[in-house]
Amino acid sequence: MPRDILNLGCGRKKMDAAVNVDVSPHVGADVVHDLARMPWPLPSDTFARVYAFDVVEHLENVPGVMEEIHRVSVPGARVHITVPHFSSANAYTDPTHRHQFSWFSFDYFESDHPLAFYSGARFKRHHAQLVFYPTVTNKIVHRLANRNPQAYERRWAWMFPAWFLSVELEVVKK
Repeated sequence: MPRDILNLGCGRKKMDAAVNVDVSPHVGADVVHDLARMPWPLPSDTFARVYAFDVVEHLENVPGVMEEIHRVSVPGARVHITVPHFSSANAYTDPTHRHQFSWFSFDYFESDHPLAFYSGARFKRHHAQLVFYPTVTNKIVHRLANRNPQAYERRWAWMFPAWFLSVELEVVKK
């Protein structure tokens, strides 16, 4: 049975119906590969869903990673990514993190973004959510921050830090 789901940086969180990729040979991944080395040993135009949970922040070349995700995905594929928000203490305490992300970090891969010339990979945002550590206060902050992320990141992010950012993108190919 062909598998059209890709799970990047799976670690010990393997998905049964997916092609699981990880740098470690000790987690039982289907493909053992360092995602920092491109191109990836995966066929082009194959995957309808891609999951990259807590992996993109570990890789130096984010535009290159997005281009590889774009290459291996079919047109219209859904890409699910979680990354640490720049206001999260975890974004800085993990010495393997190379990047922190903003609500707007993935906008650079949308066709109408003024700086979209840094990559030819195109995506359309379907959903984004700032996720907060579960407390009573953060229930309110969560609602306000996700309604107006620009104001949140400019004014409140350091007072009420987000835990991580979750985005769902659609692969756009001509």
